[in-house]
Amino acid sequence: MSKEQIHIYTDGACSGNPGKGGYGIVMEWVGKPYKKEFFDGFQLTTNNRMELLAVIVALEKIKMDTVEITVISDSKYVVNAVEKNWILGWQKKRFKDVKNTDLWKRFLIQYKKHNVKLKWVKGHNNHPQNERCDQLAVAGTKMKELKIDEGYVKKPKKLF
Repeated sequence: MSKEQIHIYTDGACSGNPGKGGYGIVMEWVGKPYKKEFFDGFQLTTNNRMELLAVIVALEKIKMDTVEITVISDSKYVVNAVEKNWILGWQKKRFKDVKNTDLWKRFLIQYKKHNVKLKWVKGHNNHPQNERCDQLAVAGTKMKELKIDEGYVKKPKKLF
């Protein structure tokens, strides 16, 4: 008997980078007519943070630990970090000089909990679920009540 499978499609968006940000998620249970969509928005963040947060939030929503999960993202930042094992090196260095450490640590908790594969898809290329995630992420940036991205640290401007 094959394992249950879930496909997660994610995208992040930013109006300005940094700027108002949002993420979009489409989750599909393979072989079943079950689909969920999620999105949210933040006052000040970056596109990479939103791309990564979308994956984290989706994985946090999965309650079963025996399901096979494929995350499909248009973020080379997220996909390459896992598929090229950058994250293992970052972990060995205790995330010294790594951006978005708070999110990468949160990601690792979920990644280790589940059976996850990541797959890159070209963005804005008529992939239906990716296009829908983009719409959701952009909607997140336009929400009236934007959350504060507590982990985002704005670098001070250089004075000289």
